[in-house]
Amino acid sequence: MRPCCLVLFVATAWNALAQAPKPASALFTQYCVTCHNARLKTGGLTLDIAALNDIPKNAELWEKVVGKLQTRAMPPAQAKRPEESEYKTMLAALTTELDRSAAANPNPGKLPLLHRLTRTEYQNAVRDLLVLSDLPKEDEISYLLPADNVNSGFDNLADLLFTSPATLDRYVDAARKVSRLAIGDPAMPAMVNIYRIDPEHPQDERVDELPFGTRGGIAIRSEFPVDASYVFKVELGSAPRDRQDLEITVDQQRVQLVKLGEDGGGGRGGRGAGSPPLEFRLPLKAGPRLIGIAFLERSQARDEATLRPRMRSRGTLPSIASVTVSGPYDVDSPGESPSRKRIFVCRPASAAEELPCARQILKTLARRAYRRPVSDADLNELLPFYKDGRAAANFDLGIQRALERILVSPQFLFRIEHEPAVSGRVTPIELASRLSFFLWSSIPDDELLAAAESGKLADPKVLEQQTRRMLADPRAESMVTNFAAQWLYLRDIDEKDPDEILFPEFDQTLRDAMKQETELFLKDVLLGNHNVMELLTANYSFLNDRLARHYGILGIAGSQFRKVVFPEGSVRGGLLGQGSLLTITSYANRTSPVQRGKWVLENLLSAPPPPPPPNVPALNTDGSEPGQKLTMREAMTRHRASPPCAGCHARMDPIGFAMENFDAVGKWRDHDDGGKIDASGSLPGGSPFQGIAGLKKELVRDPTPFYSTLAERLLMYATGRNLQYYDQPAVRAIVRSAAPSDTFAAFVVGVVNSNPFQMREGAAAVAANSVAASKVQ
Repeated sequence: MRPCCLVLFVATAWNALAQAPKPASALFTQYCVTCHNARLKTGGLTLDIAALNDIPKNAELWEKVVGKLQTRAMPPAQAKRPEESEYKTMLAALTTELDRSAAANPNPGKLPLLHRLTRTEYQNAVRDLLVLSDLPKEDEISYLLPADNVNSGFDNLADLLFTSPATLDRYVDAARKVSRLAIGDPAMPAMVNIYRIDPEHPQDERVDELPFGTRGGIAIRSEFPVDASYVFKVELGSAPRDRQDLEITVDQQRVQLVKLGEDGGGGRGGRGAGSPPLEFRLPLKAGPRLIGIAFLERSQARDEATLRPRMRSRGTLPSIASVTVSGPYDVDSPGESPSRKRIFVCRPASAAEELPCARQILKTLARRAYRRPVSDADLNELLPFYKDGRAAANFDLGIQRALERILVSPQFLFRIEHEPAVSGRVTPIELASRLSFFLWSSIPDDELLAAAESGKLADPKVLEQQTRRMLADPRAESMVTNFAAQWLYLRDIDEKDPDEILFPEFDQTLRDAMKQETELFLKDVLLGNHNVMELLTANYSFLNDRLARHYGILGIAGSQFRKVVFPEGSVRGGLLGQGSLLTITSYANRTSPVQRGKWVLENLLSAPPPPPPPNVPALNTDGSEPGQKLTMREAMTRHRASPPCAGCHARMDPIGFAMENFDAVGKWRDHDDGGKIDASGSLPGGSPFQGIAGLKKELVRDPTPFYSTLAERLLMYATGRNLQYYDQPAVRAIVRSAAPSDTFAAFVVGVVNSNPFQMREGAAAVAANSVAASKVQ
């Protein structure tokens, strides 16, 4: 071979060898061990390449490494970083072994045998057991029961659902009030419920659920326990200076029209703030009713808005401040409410038929309430309460007393499971409760309970069929109002109070519109069979005129919400462009790139930063010159100059800067107080982008972290416990099973089929883990 040919051959071979894929061990040595070794121990972490030969033995350690690699958080930006193909090689080497070991030795995690219902679950269970959906204001479960503890965003984690004597007293009180409402006790005392209208809620436009041609006022949905008269007292927020017509409707039908102002209702000036309330009495049938109290829209050419100065709170027109509902008075009968129809599955025609009928009623109620077949022992616990009530008054009171007992029974208040000798599948009955409280935050219906009692629910095909049936049921909206609202911290919008001087346009109407937009959007994507990535990429949302004006979108009229498709290049679309989340992640007087970046890292990428150090100073936006204001980016750059702060802020701030064009209430802007906004940023992996559109593209480029986050949150919510390192193989299996459709239903089915959802740790495993824990201590 000629020398020149030999040189060419050697060079080609060397290049081919250099470009050949490196084994995972070499990649870990090159990119990880250089810092995380026994000498440096960077971040308190030591990686031993020899441990790659037995990855499952150090599963907790390697799962941490998987998390860092998956989000591209390591190696740090200033270090030499792997190529994308090398990241995938390292991840595959770890997850393959971890998942194989988990499949051979599943660990379902530890759960208490008793899992108390949350306040939301109790409310939904009462709704489905007794057909009580709209409790009177003062009898709402949120008033009767204390709030539950929250951890990791969720309030249904079993370890935090404590039951104190004071809490039990509240449950006893709730059971008494709920049973009276459901049975329709003619002897019940008059209730007083006050419905106040937020003073920041303008009443210049029609209220949803009230008839067209009306404006302002209030729509009251409430259960009325018996056929009787009820008294309504209306307190006005401002006095009408000329004639106004106040319409009272029951279930959309007018029952009364009251004239106020110049031509009636107290003469010129009429009734207003400080005047005695307007009072009227209505005969109502038992059951759920929609009461409307609103002003008729005026058609006169003269508009009060042109004659009076604009009011800051309730608007420019006469308004209602509150409505007080009291009753029942002059009771006619218990009536035939939906609750009574559900409860009284039989009617005794004679004294001899009463006890058999009572047994039938209580057996039916207890089966649904306890979520399992009912034994004679169960009935024997309830019958003394029935007999006491029957002896005191009548058959109905007997059933009411027994119903009170059901509603305070541990069998109703707790989800009770039995500990098996060895780890294994839960029983079909236990699985039914897990499924219904996961998808509906409520008790199983008769169809699901029947499938469990027959054992058919243990069949994977039947289980999936029931899961998809339940997702198509209206009760699955709890996946939006309970699961997603907690996952994304949407409930925090109610606690936000933007500065009224800086943001005078933000009022209760806008707050409600923001909240409803996000709920409608989530319902459409999650329950509408869309790819879940549309949560970030969708080019549409749901708007009414109030929210559209806030977003600067023209052509939307009316208070009703409708689907709006945004034009190409719009900054709206997806969760990151919605006012609710942008307001939640801001302070009262300014935006917060830190909070917005943290929200994305924590809730979309499962890469939360560590908590901040103590005594962090407030952000200073003043420049070096008198009167000079820094841009948010300049202020944050100065703020994170301290080395202890720089590491975390380098991950959060660039993401938050991408959303800086949205102000603290989600309104678009090009400048802040310091000048033109620079919305460039980057993800922890170092990928640069420009503005909100660029951030969305980067999140979509590798959807695995987002899919994994959704799977983690679903599994945590479904099992009612915090996830541990040994749950990560199940999370990855859920993500794999959801492909290729990646719909919410596919993720839910993956969770339902997972070992943590279907299994319970056995007594032997519990004992072994306790011994191991004591040795560690």
